[in-house]
Amino acid sequence: MHAIPEYTSLTPDALDALERAVRERRRVALRRRGSEYVVVAERLDTNEREEALGGRLPMTGEVLLFPLRELEFFAVLP
Repeated sequence: MHAIPEYTSLTPDALDALERAVRERRRVALRRRGSEYVVVAERLDTNEREEALGGRLPMTGEVLLFPLRELEFFAVLP
């Protein structure tokens, strides 16, 4: 069994992993402001100043936006 890579900074590999997660609708575990979430990756949004991950909460179906600069870590789950 291989370890699941965790990303703590926005390197090119980390952004590639997020883009792949969105394309494949994969689950992403992440921590923002001390709270942990597991969401299904829906989209990457880019506005004037920042990029954000749009993720759907499996339990409620609500889509939350997570600004990438606020993420303490994330991991794309198998």
